[in-house]
Amino acid sequence: MVFSYLPFVFAFLPLFFLSYYAVGHFFGTKGKNVVLFVFSLIFYAWGEPVYIVMMIYSTILDYTCGIMIEKGEKEGNITKKRIFLGVSLAGNLGLLAIFKYLMMMVTTLNSLTGLAIPVPEIILPIGISFYTFQTMSYSIDVYRGKVKAQRNIVNFGAYVAMFPQLIAGPVVRYETVERELNQRTESIDDFAVGARRFIIGLGKKTLIANIMAQTADALFKYAPSSLGMVGSWVAIIAYTFQIFFDFSGYSDMAIGMGRMMGFHYLENFNYPYIARSVTDFWRRWHISMSTFFRDYLYIPLGGSRVSKPRWLINIFIVWFATGLWHGASWNFVIWGLYFGLLLVLEKFFMLKLFEHSKVFSHILTLFFIVFGWVIFTQESVGGILEYIKAMFGAYGRFGIGDTNAVLLMQHSDVNTIFIIALCAAILFSTPIAKIIKEKLVAKGNGQLPTVAAVAYDIGVFAVLFLCTIQLALGAYNPFIYFRF
Repeated sequence: MVFSYLPFVFAFLPLFFLSYYAVGHFFGTKGKNVVLFVFSLIFYAWGEPVYIVMMIYSTILDYTCGIMIEKGEKEGNITKKRIFLGVSLAGNLGLLAIFKYLMMMVTTLNSLTGLAIPVPEIILPIGISFYTFQTMSYSIDVYRGKVKAQRNIVNFGAYVAMFPQLIAGPVVRYETVERELNQRTESIDDFAVGARRFIIGLGKKTLIANIMAQTADALFKYAPSSLGMVGSWVAIIAYTFQIFFDFSGYSDMAIGMGRMMGFHYLENFNYPYIARSVTDFWRRWHISMSTFFRDYLYIPLGGSRVSKPRWLINIFIVWFATGLWHGASWNFVIWGLYFGLLLVLEKFFMLKLFEHSKVFSHILTLFFIVFGWVIFTQESVGGILEYIKAMFGAYGRFGIGDTNAVLLMQHSDVNTIFIIALCAAILFSTPIAKIIKEKLVAKGNGQLPTVAAVAYDIGVFAVLFLCTIQLALGAYNPFIYFRF
């Protein structure tokens, strides 16, 4: 399915917030949750109406399992707790197995055995990896006694279907919003902070990621041997910025909308491209997913508090699962195992090498990350090897030929826009703006000086204006994470 949620959001949000605050004024948090749940279902149904049944199924399943797990705890019945935890995990993993991985499993089986089992054509439900992870984490946390089972199914449904982060994360754990689901307040200041954050995220997506995508996608249509060295590097660097600003932009929009409703989601990105090791990169990239696998898979397997052989097994199990989570294709598994291998190498000797030079460690880490995106984008092992060969000049072309002229310089304005967006991507991949803002706040005794605050808001409105023009013109607007 090819469509964009963004134009729909512009019409949807005003009606939602009007209803949300009006109902909340008279009926409090429970009324707000009803509005949030209903509008979230509408939001999801706008993309794929048939799959709303799955979301309701997941909501009822884990709502029931959570209550039964808690009852088992109160009764001292460990067997009941384990049974209903197993039902929750099986139900959610079963959804993923059928709707996300069945086609991959049948295709792989056919290729290994020579069978000709018909491959089912299944459309991947939007956001299934996010909401199944959320509901599983809820059941596990109830089992562990970290949270209380939610007794109001509408409140729980609002948590599962919460539209701001439904289609692209972050993965919001129940413990993060447990208190705010039951009682929350909003303020004008919170709404303003959230609105600014939403607009910044929209700008990341529309003004940087989309422009990077236009170049990357155009280049990726060509065989690596046609791209040459420069063309292949331009394409993968454009994709490197595209995926970061696409995903972090949507996370910013989700965090901003959550703040406007009184929710305080945790941060999902922390300038990952300034990392000085792969370990540091994964502490900064898609934090909600990384911590999910750490807390719900790596630590239960024993983490690092086991023998070295067992630790190695744990690492590769986690990174196999991480790769597979990103998509039903073997290149994603290879991508996950690639990072697992890098983390093992860092543990044993590379981190010691990195200590000698911050510049060297940063450059090498960026190379590893970019190389990882090559694996991420190429659907076969052969494609990965072909692309790497092109990057290192194996085809004897250095990107000066016709391909680059056609793709990168068709129009001088497109080329100029790309260069401007690339410079903006490099700048905003660093915390320079954040550091400047923090220094100004420190000088202003905890607040931005008036001139700086006005300039900041003018900049935010300018971003919104430019985004609106881009969307109104129907500019190129792909979304990488729909597949996840």
